[in-house]
Amino acid sequence: MQKKKKDFFKTIKILVLCDMVVMFLAGCASTANRVDAGTQIDLTGRWNDSDVRIVCETLVDQCLNAAGVERAIAQYSTSHRGELPTVIVGRFTNTSSEHIDTSIISKMMETAIINSGKLEFVASTDIREGIRDERVDQAYNAREDTAAAIGNEIGAAFMLTGSVKSSVEKSDNTTVRAYFVDAQLTNIETNRIIWQEQNADIKKVFKQTKARL
Repeated sequence: MQKKKKDFFKTIKILVLCDMVVMFLAGCASTANRVDAGTQIDLTGRWNDSDVRIVCETLVDQCLNAAGVERAIAQYSTSHRGELPTVIVGRFTNTSSEHIDTSIISKMMETAIINSGKLEFVASTDIREGIRDERVDQAYNAREDTAAAIGNEIGAAFMLTGSVKSSVEKSDNTTVRAYFVDAQLTNIETNRIIWQEQNADIKKVFKQTKARL
């Protein structure tokens, strides 16, 4: 009788333990849902993909419609038999208080400008080095009628550069972050800045919920 009672309580303990394990695993389970790429999601109050899209769309629109840029494009085309001027992407620096991959900003702006049909881009410095190595290799190893000729690169007329800065203000459990994205287009031959703009549309207020004791 004593043994049956011990076995009964042992079984109860095992069942309770199993229930606790199941509840723990259920609490740790995570789910993921697909959302539209254009959906704005802000979980942390920091820089995100929606901010990149808003800033780039605004800056590109301002660049392509700026009087100085339109004038520079027209002057270049007139003196180069109707060809469009070419642009190279320079440095986009990040001096904000958080990690921001500025290559995403520059690449998104580059894509939007190319798709506008108003300007053309040449490969950036790091890409050009690989292409030049390939041309040299072809000169020695490829069939002559298929080898890419050396010395036919198109020189860029303008350089696109920019920077990202931020300001952070905190009070108790509230944080306010503001972002300032600068971009400019410079004439490589003359060093004349033909367009410059700052976007300060991104400002966020983030409240941290205080833990209840």
